[in-house]
Amino acid sequence: MSLTRISIALALMLGSSVTLAADPDQVIRQSLKSLDASLPIEAIAESPMPGVYQVQLEGGRQLYTSADGQFLIQGYLFQVKDGKAVNLTEIEESRAVAKQINAIPAKEMVVFAPKAPKTHITVFTDTDCGYCQKLHSEVPELNRLGVEVRYVAFPRQGLNSPAAKELVSVWCAKDQQDAMNRAKTRQGVADASCDNPVAKQYQLGQMIGVNGTPAIVLANGKMIPGYQPAPQLAKIALESND
Repeated sequence: MSLTRISIALALMLGSSVTLAADPDQVIRQSLKSLDASLPIEAIAESPMPGVYQVQLEGGRQLYTSADGQFLIQGYLFQVKDGKAVNLTEIEESRAVAKQINAIPAKEMVVFAPKAPKTHITVFTDTDCGYCQKLHSEVPELNRLGVEVRYVAFPRQGLNSPAAKELVSVWCAKDQQDAMNRAKTRQGVADASCDNPVAKQYQLGQMIGVNGTPAIVLANGKMIPGYQPAPQLAKIALESND
């Protein structure tokens, strides 16, 4: 190869590397989309680990990749700090979940609040779930301990299930709290229909990784799968404010 051709080749390589360094976002997107065109990429940014980028997907999940998108890591990224391993992935995922959960308008939830709440939990619930009913029986105790309980809908058997229909009736009732109390104590709820957020909340739950009920999301976005006794849950919820 002549010196001229070598010079041209080097110039092209240099130009390519400059473009890559200037805009790894697009390079990474193209690489990941070539694997799965429907991959729901929310944002791409440099991670705390030099040379590694973090890819946030819709729902808060995190992936990690090289700047050229040729190497992909799915898993936890830890940082050793003061002799302890800090789970950076969990922190970022919780932050993303909290942002989405805390953006739900209060009018779209069924809320049981104390006069002066110290913190809140958001509970993905199903009316015919035994542990959901047990948790609901302890809502007065949670309120007494300063925890506001915000319910969102998650019909485990899908949007065509009897539970989904009952959840719609709860959300469309004139007195939502009374309807929720009746549903959770198996007293029955009068059929009702309206423009409601049940389907939207069910889809949100699936997107952030809810796969059973109750699924409890703390104020900081950390998710607790399953029932927790009121004193224990209140302690965890209050600590999430720190």
